[in-house]
Amino acid sequence: MDKAARRKGLFLVTTGALFWGISGTVSKRLFQQAAIDVNWLVTTRLLIAGILLLTVHFLAKDRSQIIGVWKNRRSAIQLIVFGLVGMLSVQYTYMASIQHGNAAVATLLQYLAPVMIIIYLILRRQMTLTLKDLVSVLLAAAGCFFLLTNGSVSGISVPPTAIVWGILSGIALAFYTLYAVPLLKQYDSLVIVGWAMIIGGLGLSLIHPPWQMDFRSLSIGTYLYLIFVILFGTMLAFWFYIESLQSLTPKETSLLSSIEPLAAVITTVFWLKEPFGLFQWLGTACIIGLILVLAWSKKPRIS
Repeated sequence: MDKAARRKGLFLVTTGALFWGISGTVSKRLFQQAAIDVNWLVTTRLLIAGILLLTVHFLAKDRSQIIGVWKNRRSAIQLIVFGLVGMLSVQYTYMASIQHGNAAVATLLQYLAPVMIIIYLILRRQMTLTLKDLVSVLLAAAGCFFLLTNGSVSGISVPPTAIVWGILSGIALAFYTLYAVPLLKQYDSLVIVGWAMIIGGLGLSLIHPPWQMDFRSLSIGTYLYLIFVILFGTMLAFWFYIESLQSLTPKETSLLSSIEPLAAVITTVFWLKEPFGLFQWLGTACIIGLILVLAWSKKPRIS
């Protein structure tokens, strides 16, 4: 493979992961300082990012797929389910966990999704339990314990609401990952994710329309944060990740995407000045260790 293409892939995946991680912390700042409603933020970022992704596909790839996905009744139904149950659930639960807790804990809990997928496939007898799977589950359990309790069994150092939303975010991401496979085999990922974002955004618009916002009350700094979350943390982050797969293996992209929770933790602690105890750092190390173990593992044996 061309070295220049590989360097480009490495740059894209690491940059995308950094955008993802930092955008969670920026979202927390929006909730704290600008009192931005989580429903409005999720609705707005999904709609704008979805439109941008479809625009990129229209300009650069096979534009017939944008409408073609709706001509097949089965794929159209799957896309609607993916948009509402997959995309919207992932985005909303993650943001809700950030709002009630912090970006570091929300991101780390969301990264339990690979373990949930392993457990699901084992229960469905679609893969066999290996030593690496067992290590993964133990790292996840230890990471969650230290992260949420800071080493003390007498109390939880993270608000229970944030924990519930964070765990739901991991479940939603697991569903998102598994359910998307058939659609991505038929259509370009930009089309599927672009439409899923728009569907999810339209669904949440019924609860909180994006135009119900006093835009004149927002400061220039708030607008800049919103642009970062929507453009860099949603649209560009996903696009860069997908494009990196053109020159890197899925294992490499998964490994390098472990920068996301690390970025979320560092920016939460040093920028937002959120308290993070010694045992919570140990929990962070366990979760990142889990990601690395899964990234280096061979593909699961599907029967």
